[in-house]
Amino acid sequence: MSQQQLTIEKLVYGGDGLSRGPEGVVLIPYTLAGETVVAEVGAPHKGVRRGDLLHVETASAARVEPPCPFFRACGGCHYQHATYNAQIAAKKAILEETLLRFARFGTAPSIEVVSGQPWQYRNRVQLHFEDGRMGYREARSRRLVEIDHCPISSPRLNQTIGRLAGMVKDSRWPRFLKTVELFTNEDAVQFNVVETERPVAKRFFEWCAEQLQPLALGRLNYAGFQVSKGSFFQVNRFLIDRLVEEVVGSESGAIALDLYAGVGLFTLPLAGRFQRVIAVESGAGAVRDLEANAGRIEQTIEASQSTVDQFLEKFSESCDLVVADPPRSGLGKLAVKRLIGLAPQRITIVACDPATLARDLAPILAAGYRLKSLVMIDLFPQTYHIETVAKLRKI
Repeated sequence: MSQQQLTIEKLVYGGDGLSRGPEGVVLIPYTLAGETVVAEVGAPHKGVRRGDLLHVETASAARVEPPCPFFRACGGCHYQHATYNAQIAAKKAILEETLLRFARFGTAPSIEVVSGQPWQYRNRVQLHFEDGRMGYREARSRRLVEIDHCPISSPRLNQTIGRLAGMVKDSRWPRFLKTVELFTNEDAVQFNVVETERPVAKRFFEWCAEQLQPLALGRLNYAGFQVSKGSFFQVNRFLIDRLVEEVVGSESGAIALDLYAGVGLFTLPLAGRFQRVIAVESGAGAVRDLEANAGRIEQTIEASQSTVDQFLEKFSESCDLVVADPPRSGLGKLAVKRLIGLAPQRITIVACDPATLARDLAPILAAGYRLKSLVMIDLFPQTYHIETVAKLRKI
């Protein structure tokens, strides 16, 4: 380890500031472009050195005091030291650079930005428990950071977090319970056990139901969607409707595919615009939620419980639109190849990682599609995560 004075060139995906020191690239968290900092720099790993910020010598005009007392200890947030406008600008620049480098765009694409409230937006959190303590994980570590509130979580979640902080000190709290997930519609809270060393007794859940009223131990109704334990649903309570609007828009036609459909966030509005909608989802619980949600509003959809790769291997019908909302790993080579073979008129990709989006876009663009629009929706303020909606049309 050595102390070095470094100038931050830019922010990169992952939340770090990039500097070029005498021995190569150094990545330093909690810094901003243009700042001069002093950092403790470690040995290189895969050609890159990491540094721990010691102090800022010349601060950016965009630097602010983080409002959360757990920032820099907790690993959940990365940008609380920057104004929200600076966060948006940095993410847009990262997305643009990534697409230019890896999707082989000739010129920088036009990127529209959609943002919302930068605080109290999360409707879902995971909490960890150790030795009568509750909190989040430390950055790049399994160590626990004890908390009693979370500024990016919704008011209802913060109310529940505060109550759990007291309950965990009680003798009735099971010490073998390691992780729970909270999900809320701002009325009830869904309480899901994620990790435990042995089964949790019924009396514990009864106690939680008394303390955390109203409590949902199974399904939660979120804006008309049934969401069960283990089913994916978007976490930004302020931008869910805007995300759906960007994805579905004025699309219409005969057949639409919704890949990685979850509980039907995009499937249901698509069903009102297309003669036939096929939703593909691998999770059995999510498919049950999807079918229940479609039945509640009397929409006819075809649900296929399958991986996307398996479904596309057998599906050969022509379709007007394919919507894909894959996990962070992206569509992948096989799905992209089969999607190109289907040759739908329009493809919409909802991506949460700019690198995998760029990787997936490159062969699709080369196969005769053009980018119609690119929208960055800031679903995760105070973090480095970037959500993008890319719409493509066949030339």
